[in-house]
Amino acid sequence: MTTLLIKQMGLTFALVAGAMSTAMAATSNDFVDNAAEGGITEIEAGKLALEKSSAGDVKTFAQHMVTDHTKANQELMTLAKKLDIQVPDDAALTDKAKKAILEMRDESFDKAYANNQVAAHEKTVELFKKEAASSDNAELKAFATKTLPTLEAHLKMAKELQAKYDH
Repeated sequence: MTTLLIKQMGLTFALVAGAMSTAMAATSNDFVDNAAEGGITEIEAGKLALEKSSAGDVKTFAQHMVTDHTKANQELMTLAKKLDIQVPDDAALTDKAKKAILEMRDESFDKAYANNQVAAHEKTVELFKKEAASSDNAELKAFATKTLPTLEAHLKMAKELQAKYDH
């Protein structure tokens, strides 16, 4: 059904920035919710790119997103459980991420995906920098600090992809 929905919507992909909104985490719970939701959205967008794109570099990037964000979300969920922070389950987060899938009327999926990934990772890096700098929870601060370099590397790769498809 998801594939049918995606096909009906045309050129689509998930926009993490929309899922997170412009409000940054004010509490540990907010950070966990936003980070988990963003991660699931990245996984869904990556899966869509793996299905829709025929470009090797886009598929390689998308697979990095699926692999890295799956790992980070697993770590985050384990930490949230340890800290007794309630987080919606994967199914609820996946449903919410799918609701964030937006129709994009760009000349190519690859260009739209690259543009999305730059915007999404800029928001995610901002979220994690804020948590790393000001969290009142040492474990979440450590998680944000540890994860930030990977997210910054994703942003750099996304910008390189964007430059390639921005013509």
